[in-house]
Amino acid sequence: MKKDFISIADYSRNELEEIFDITKELKDKTKRGEEHHVCKGKTMSMIFAKPSARTRISFETGMYQLGGYALYLSPNDIGIGKREAVKDIAQVISRYNDIIMARLFAHNHMEELARYATVPVINGLTDYNHPCQIMADIYTVKEHKGRHTDLKITYIGDGNNIANSWINLAAKFPLHLVICSPSGYEPDPKTLEYARSQKVSTIEVLSDPAAAVKGADVIYTDVWASMGQEAETEARKKIFMPYQINSELMRQADKKALVMHCLPAHRGDEITDEVIDGPQSIVFDEAENRMHVQKAIIAKLLNG
Repeated sequence: MKKDFISIADYSRNELEEIFDITKELKDKTKRGEEHHVCKGKTMSMIFAKPSARTRISFETGMYQLGGYALYLSPNDIGIGKREAVKDIAQVISRYNDIIMARLFAHNHMEELARYATVPVINGLTDYNHPCQIMADIYTVKEHKGRHTDLKITYIGDGNNIANSWINLAAKFPLHLVICSPSGYEPDPKTLEYARSQKVSTIEVLSDPAAAVKGADVIYTDVWASMGQEAETEARKKIFMPYQINSELMRQADKKALVMHCLPAHRGDEITDEVIDGPQSIVFDEAENRMHVQKAIIAKLLNG
């Protein structure tokens, strides 16, 4: 049976660990300049309903390094769910390509794409979750901390797709996860319920940033208004400004706490220059690891 990468929740801990092992192997080969064409001759369609620099660059470059070819399809090329039915796109592309990566708005479109495609589908982001990003994030934490379990991860900001993905990860790896959001902007309650029911991690939802960062190994943030929420930007700025990651808040945290952001960052809003460019920031290590982790996911899906 074909396997997709739609949500971290769909994978066992052992399978996720295997992806990390493949990531290390492929990253090491990349750094040594060793050829690793484990997907030679394979092709990937990349469907973008939501544009993204990092997602396109990392997947396209990664597929090339694996010996394959990636085809970029812009929102104008495929009006997924609008100009053409999702299930039709899934079936047609499956006749042309070996794997599909999609970056969409609606999560139900991603699920439908995977349901009707006869080739593996990778979720490059939906409004609900962003599994490739969080896999890259926790892999980066592992590189810096020497482990990826039994850590306190504090996410501060909107309870969005990034927050939901951290919660799904906490259902697999033992963590102390804190989601700190303003009232009314908490993460998806069903995702919280699922993760807590697994009894793997301690998961808290708080509203006080100073309390949330105490004892944290990692402090993580994201934009306050995601793509598609532009009309809410000014209103959200007023609500979220107390949740800014700045030097004052960092003084409340441990000096060894790492700072992360999935990018693009709105400097001066959710994070300040002195923090993102500071010694505790691993933001650009995490950005690099998107490519290495995604290569591992592609290799696993195509080669088993």
